[in-house]
Amino acid sequence: MAVKLRLKRMGKKKQPIYKIVAADARSPRDGRFLEAIGLYNPLTDPHTIDIKEDRALYWLNNGAQPTNTVKSLLRQKGITLKHELVKRGLDEEKIETEMANWQKLKEAGAAQKLKKQKKSRKAKAKEETSKAEEVSEKDSQTREEAVVEDSTPEVKGAASEEKEGGKEE
Repeated sequence: MAVKLRLKRMGKKKQPIYKIVAADARSPRDGRFLEAIGLYNPLTDPHTIDIKEDRALYWLNNGAQPTNTVKSLLRQKGITLKHELVKRGLDEEKIETEMANWQKLKEAGAAQKLKKQKKSRKAKAKEETSKAEEVSEKDSQTREEAVVEDSTPEVKGAASEEKEGGKEE
């Protein structure tokens, strides 16, 4: 029997909540399942993911294939990383240190996102105008250089025409 880790839709109309379930691949989306291993609520800000890590690892170790969405959710919780480390045969200490490093990186990334979001509209507008000014300055400099390069041959050409004109007369 092919087992998939997938989402089962629940909740009211226009207010979905999903159960993360281990189900036979042939059963319908909202039909029979083997075990519920978590919940996913996309409507909260940020979205809520509650997964029983040990049960998810159990199903992954037994060959269950997650759908793309569930794989993404497992990745966000770090379960796929832990599964890969266990598959490599690392001991518990190394797994714990890797998971701690991953958690630090995740928090650092979240902090950077918060800094970007917290900027006021004025600060964002000021930043954009300064970038636009830099681009326009670079463009004007390149145009001036192009004009200087273009004008040099013309001046030489005009001078040579005058010399030729003088010889003919």
